[in-house]
Amino acid sequence: MIPSLLTETVTYDLERAVHYALLWGLEGLELGRVGGIRDRVPFINEQKLKARLRASELPVIAVDPGTFVGDVAERSAWLNELVQLDETLRFCARIGCPRIVVSSLRGEGKDAFTGAVEALRAAGRKAERSGIRLCVINEASYLAASGEELALLLEAVNLEAVRAAWDPAAAVQSGEEADAGLAALGGRVELVRCRNGERTGNGWEPRPIDSGEVDWSSQLRALAYDGFDGPLSLDVDVVPAGTEGLRGSTALIRRLRSAVREVRVGDR
Repeated sequence: MIPSLLTETVTYDLERAVHYALLWGLEGLELGRVGGIRDRVPFINEQKLKARLRASELPVIAVDPGTFVGDVAERSAWLNELVQLDETLRFCARIGCPRIVVSSLRGEGKDAFTGAVEALRAAGRKAERSGIRLCVINEASYLAASGEELALLLEAVNLEAVRAAWDPAAAVQSGEEADAGLAALGGRVELVRCRNGERTGNGWEPRPIDSGEVDWSSQLRALAYDGFDGPLSLDVDVVPAGTEGLRGSTALIRRLRSAVREVRVGDR
């Protein structure tokens, strides 16, 4: 598994993001907004990005261009995003990035599900032709909020190139047990978003990765037993980002090493 940083959750500045990733012992970058709040992949300073990646030897393990975040009923909007996906695919090819993270669209009911399947299948076929994996993330208030809902969506899309970007905290926020959500996804997980939180009377409250409702030791053990070797993308959604990022990365790496050791011992 590859502990990585979702850079925009710490900073939009590429230099600082790379600095933090290296300082915290992380081995890759997931890029969304780079440069400023309005600057999002693939429409960023690519020359500067390539130079910094060469200097740091950090790979871009995924990009998140903000695709399919609207309502599935707004057909013209997601059809336009399908066209824009071509530029993201070309961008990924130029920088050697193997994954694109997308949302599952918003909506309710059978028609919304059918529309989301159509959108994701069309996007997945484009990704497949480019040799890139499309990673659909589960998010609260989206069609795929839980692991079970995401698994049903991926099963309906039925393309090898369309996989899961698993966010157990979002699943817990939606009322699902994290271990149950991961089990529902089976071997479809391509990327894991790593953050934590808890449900309170005021809604969902972010927490440090080692103190919320998600049992990351259990999640990482299950992933290791399943043979998952993809990126663990650290989402630093608590403040101060610098301090909590170090705490979160340390906690994640320790749990990862422990999970891998347990699997190795169990296989003897």
